[in-house]
Amino acid sequence: MHSNSVKTSTSKASATKSKKSASAFRTISEVANELEVQQHVLRFWETKFSQVKPMKRGGGRRYYRPEDVDLLKAIHTLLYDQGYTIKGVQKLLGASKNKVLEKLNDLNEDEPILTSDIKTETPAPKAVKSEVKQELTSMLEELRSLRSMLHA
Repeated sequence: MHSNSVKTSTSKASATKSKKSASAFRTISEVANELEVQQHVLRFWETKFSQVKPMKRGGGRRYYRPEDVDLLKAIHTLLYDQGYTIKGVQKLLGASKNKVLEKLNDLNEDEPILTSDIKTETPAPKAVKSEVKQELTSMLEELRSLRSMLHA
């Protein structure tokens, strides 16, 4: 019986989606269904990505503009398909939201976003002293040795 109600709600969601114009505002449930995530995930993303700003109406109901939906799709793609962390997506969007959206529109699903195309204001790394570099290399070798012992 439960599977029938799931099918019914899915068909209602797709019927609602097809009836609305591309410029229509979407509710949080419509966007969550479209992205196949829970509503609380969208509310969480609002706290992590200041660029996502849905309109809030009486009672705190959220209405997402088409550009909000596009941005949420981009965030979803970066997190779930491209393997970015939230912090990584924040850096990308902070550098240039429009550049990220353009790149995602031109992207094949397997192709990673080239961060070299996005200018960031992060200063160039300073040269590492040779003794520090040797110590880090030694630590890396030790970690690799430990990892191989764990996998053995």
